[in-house]
Amino acid sequence: MADGPLIVQSDRTLLLEVGHPLADQARAAVAPFAELERSPEHVHTYRVTPLALWNARAAGHDAEQVVDALVRYSRYAVPHALLVDVADTMDRYGRLRLENDPAHGLVLRALDRAVLVEVTRSKRTAPMLGARIDDDTVAVHPSERGRLKQALLKIGWPAEDLAGYVDGEAHPIELREDGWTLRDYQKGAVAGFWEGGSGVIVLPSGAGKTIVGAAAMARARCTTLILVTNTVAGRQWRAELLRRTSLTESEIGEYSGERKEIRPVTIATYQVMTARRGGEYLHLGLFDARDWGLIIYDEVHLLPAPVFRMTADIQSRRRLGLTATLVREDGREGDVFSLIGPKRYDAPWREIEAQGWIAPAECTEVRVTLTEDERMGYALAEPDERYRICATAPSKHAVVERLVRRHADDRVLIIGAYLDQLEALGRSLGAPVVQGSTRTRERERLFEEFRRGEIRTLVVSKVANVSIDLPEAGVAIQVSGTFGSRQEEAQRLGRVLRPKADGRSAHFYTVVARDTLDQEYAAHRQRFLAEQGYAYTIIDADDVTDST
Repeated sequence: MADGPLIVQSDRTLLLEVGHPLADQARAAVAPFAELERSPEHVHTYRVTPLALWNARAAGHDAEQVVDALVRYSRYAVPHALLVDVADTMDRYGRLRLENDPAHGLVLRALDRAVLVEVTRSKRTAPMLGARIDDDTVAVHPSERGRLKQALLKIGWPAEDLAGYVDGEAHPIELREDGWTLRDYQKGAVAGFWEGGSGVIVLPSGAGKTIVGAAAMARARCTTLILVTNTVAGRQWRAELLRRTSLTESEIGEYSGERKEIRPVTIATYQVMTARRGGEYLHLGLFDARDWGLIIYDEVHLLPAPVFRMTADIQSRRRLGLTATLVREDGREGDVFSLIGPKRYDAPWREIEAQGWIAPAECTEVRVTLTEDERMGYALAEPDERYRICATAPSKHAVVERLVRRHADDRVLIIGAYLDQLEALGRSLGAPVVQGSTRTRERERLFEEFRRGEIRTLVVSKVANVSIDLPEAGVAIQVSGTFGSRQEEAQRLGRVLRPKADGRSAHFYTVVARDTLDQEYAAHRQRFLAEQGYAYTIIDADDVTDST
């Protein structure tokens, strides 16, 4: 179009004019195949990466759709070389296929013979390949299925895994839809996963990822291992499964630091799975404890590296990853693609918000000017201490207190990363603090009292970033974070996105020290929310009043 919102450049960057009337349409069109890199006020920068294109291809988008989106919304003619590059890159996915051959077992089959010659001669992949069966086929040992997919991705030839899955031990599981039904996007997510066999579902916090997991279990009707971030999250999974499915308490086991139960459906924490003694993983045997037919990875963007290694050995099991964002701060998105599976379904946050399934959110950055003493302390600090000093500046406390008074009729979460800061805020506000050392039973009690409204303000550390269901939390005040983590920003906004009984909007505040690393990291964290269509309003701390 002559005056589109996009400028498409030959270096694979896309510039999106935020104020353009078609900006939201263009953002939704490019989101499946482009990653947001920078999001200042007026022009956002996206990059078209090979992994994003392959994820789009696996999710059912073809090169024609990608090219159409670029051409439709571009202000100027799209560089022809870029269009050719997009088509060639997407065409790389599936030129190699992992299949089960009746006579030879697991094989790597090529649709392009020259590609097979290339990978058989590659130092990275050749040791994982067996005997040549014919011109287009080479044998693969089943134990190398996961590692081979990792290696092929790294040399630019992502294999499509069509080798199938073992059914595992059958176990009857039915959805109990009394008074509720699966939403259309949840049905689409389950269908996308089942058709692909394994992969990742991306849905915003509050959109019912646990229900998608339960529906996948009902589709598979087999023994299931569920891996979660912590014990509290595991018990929320248990409660949801008991409420939504035919499973009984005796059929669901907890495998955590406190209990070691192995049942047809077993919920284990990442922490216990990565526990080591003498260099050995103590609980690795859980993957072989039963003939699992399905393994679910909750919050897959937080999957610890050792679990990737374990997952490489169980590629014959169906695997479902659930997450609000595929962003990983360690850059291992490629391992999620290879070992858990490609993205099978992704629903834009604002689209689900428009349907009324998550609460609308107002995002505000509140900038605090440090005192002269605080500024001098920051200036004199060693580089590796500067973020902690500005993020925990006492000048933030007064604005946090005003924000809490402003929302006195709502339930407020104060979220941070530094325990001294959180303890101080808890004392000044008379609010309980939940942190890593808080016992599981105490955490559950405080969360339940918060849900019932007996506690109106709760101070939480990063233990509450994920998998905590506090549906009536309407306000989140972020006082410090894990440097510039985009995934953390998405998780924290997710704490307040559960739809409210009275339909009110959610409020997400980030309190930031002006002219410091805190402000720089805040800009980095906000990239993910900008990608989802949320806009940040920036205000001065002096403009925060006790009333809305």
